[in-house]
Amino acid sequence: MNSSSNTGKTLLTLVCGAVLAGGCASPGPYYPVYGAAPAQVAPQRVEYGVVEAIDLTRDGTTTSGVGAVLGGVAGGVIGHQFGSGRGNTAATIAGAVGGALVGNEVEKARPQDRYRIVVRLDSGATLAVSEIDEGQLRVGDRVRVVNNRIYRA
Repeated sequence: MNSSSNTGKTLLTLVCGAVLAGGCASPGPYYPVYGAAPAQVAPQRVEYGVVEAIDLTRDGTTTSGVGAVLGGVAGGVIGHQFGSGRGNTAATIAGAVGGALVGNEVEKARPQDRYRIVVRLDSGATLAVSEIDEGQLRVGDRVRVVNNRIYRA
């Protein structure tokens, strides 16, 4: 047997063993960075009340950007089918920009239902909150308001 072959096998075995043993190690304790502020927990403002009114409004002016991204990708793919060389690159870019513009307009044209929920709090104050989903609430329901989010109590 060749001694360099045995040395290589031994070295390979040691490296593999170290890698496997390192994978089984548990992470050490967490130490915050010196001078860093501790993580702040947002205080929760909890109030109770009764739903006084629920108004439906259609909001078609805001977009999430998903339409622009999907339109840009689709336009880029379609534009890439035309031309060759620099013409192909120009067609891809033009298709992506055009697709993004069209996708954004399509998303803007699709109205989104929003609900304005008016709650009479136990303290006597009135709170109006706009939400995308009314959460199956009805006028007269007892609710819990946590950081301006309304939940059935």
